[in-house]
Amino acid sequence: MKLYSYFRSSAAYRVRIALNLKGLAYETSAVHLIKDGGHNRRPEFRAINPQMRVPALITDDGDTLIQSLAIIEYFDETHPDPPLLPRDPVARAKVRALAQLVACDIHPLNNTSSLRYLKNQLGREQSALDAWYHHWVLEGFEALEALIEPGPYAWGNAVTLADICLVPQVANARRLKVPLDKFPKIVGVDAACGKLPAFDRARPENQPDAE
Repeated sequence: MKLYSYFRSSAAYRVRIALNLKGLAYETSAVHLIKDGGHNRRPEFRAINPQMRVPALITDDGDTLIQSLAIIEYFDETHPDPPLLPRDPVARAKVRALAQLVACDIHPLNNTSSLRYLKNQLGREQSALDAWYHHWVLEGFEALEALIEPGPYAWGNAVTLADICLVPQVANARRLKVPLDKFPKIVGVDAACGKLPAFDRARPENQPDAE
């Protein structure tokens, strides 16, 4: 499999964690989202993913998959061990809700394309961008802190899709200096996941394109 990735992309980070948890071999094709206006905007990558975002995955059968949650659920369906969603339907829905709170509510408001638009098209200063980023992370984390079940992970004693989404968001929050002192459960989940090799190998600083 080939994963089109950017080391700082939290969406690609999620997929790297899932690949590692499943023990799946893959090669990385780096797509820099900042240099030269974003290599993701080049025609050759647009032909792979018309949305011009990472991650994109080329499967062993040659199919192209996009969107991190769709890719991760593909892994869970084709390689069911270890499972990334609980068996119980209610628990599955709650884990998906935690994951989507990050992937669908927090992340779209503070990813590279959103911040670039605020800066370049709307003329916002960096201080305004930082305030925007902090606001949406803090608002989302307040909800997550209340919803996380007793650990060590986000939903009990097994890693799930919720952890796969949460850990990259925490990494980005730390990089952009979002205060996390009000979120002991989130910090605890992140620490527990950080002890696992699958999460450690997926860290941005451990990627071949890390700067």
